[in-house]
Amino acid sequence: MSGTAVHVVLPGDVDDAAVPSGGNIYDRRVCLGLAALGREVREIPLPGAWPRPEPAGRAELARALAGVPDGGVVLLDGLVACGVPEAVVPHAGRLTLAVLVHLPLADETGLAPAVAAELDAAERETLRVAAAVVATSRWAARRIAEHHGLRPDRVHAVPPGTDPAPLAPGTDGASHLLCVAAVTPRKGHDLLVRALGTLAGLPWTCEFAGSLDRDPAYVAWLRDLVAEHGLTERITLTGPHTGPGLDARYAEADLVVLPSRRETYGMVVTEALARGVPVLTTTADALPSTLGLASGGGVPGMLVPPEDAMALAVAVRRWLGEPDLRHRIRKSAYERRDMLSGWESTSRLLADLLDRLGRRPSL
Repeated sequence: MSGTAVHVVLPGDVDDAAVPSGGNIYDRRVCLGLAALGREVREIPLPGAWPRPEPAGRAELARALAGVPDGGVVLLDGLVACGVPEAVVPHAGRLTLAVLVHLPLADETGLAPAVAAELDAAERETLRVAAAVVATSRWAARRIAEHHGLRPDRVHAVPPGTDPAPLAPGTDGASHLLCVAAVTPRKGHDLLVRALGTLAGLPWTCEFAGSLDRDPAYVAWLRDLVAEHGLTERITLTGPHTGPGLDARYAEADLVVLPSRRETYGMVVTEALARGVPVLTTTADALPSTLGLASGGGVPGMLVPPEDAMALAVAVRRWLGEPDLRHRIRKSAYERRDMLSGWESTSRLLADLLDRLGRRPSL
């Protein structure tokens, strides 16, 4: 397929530094990676309130797909494609569609049951006409195939890569906690606030570094929760950071905490491990394998059940109070750095898949 263009349909905010996300980073890196491997990449960024856009957004997606020549290979971000099958399905017969699912639409925390059911049905309709579905972990690939009744050989795991990074010096080796995640219910910041509220007598500070624009009502409620626990001087919400600003946050971190309720991969985990920073996260979905539970050797962090603020509190208390534990998991975090795959590996996996799709006989 090296001589055939790959049309990539992206959310319109893919390069907006004010709203960084794992999905946007993945999209941007694979577009650059495919181009570096010699593939012609034609990006189609589409503004809109995805996955439930206004009629104008749906029409623009339909027009964009109509403009791709017959037999064209199209990689669609699932946030754009999965909620609007009426714009995608009519083109499945003449185009080769691959849909990249960062997070199944109905898995977003806080959706009304009726909305979740509507999005789930729409996603199933879209994925069932795709030539291939791309997931960001083996766990996610299995779940998508089982949940939507897809043949497992049509759902492919293409995990994110990780950039090499220098070891983080941290602060005092224990007390500075960092949570890098958009401030939304799914990421579980409220659980961490409740956990830290029980540890006011211990030495710690915590920074929430992530977008504050995704769910303003949740952010306002979270600020009130921080104040309610008397933690306004110890928990700071500093907004999104990218590039050197994000590097500086990791450099100061002694422990990265990701208390997610759902997570199909968890790029923050490997970003922290690339710097030798241990991670406290949950057993939700793909997070244990991302942390490296199945990789052999020591575990470079701690795992607690999702939705369990008390378990988070116990883990943080142990981190702060047990120097031997800190030494052991920090050593494992250093060792895990050498096991991380880069973005070139991600791009090659995706390029190979798209090459195979591009060689399929026309229907």
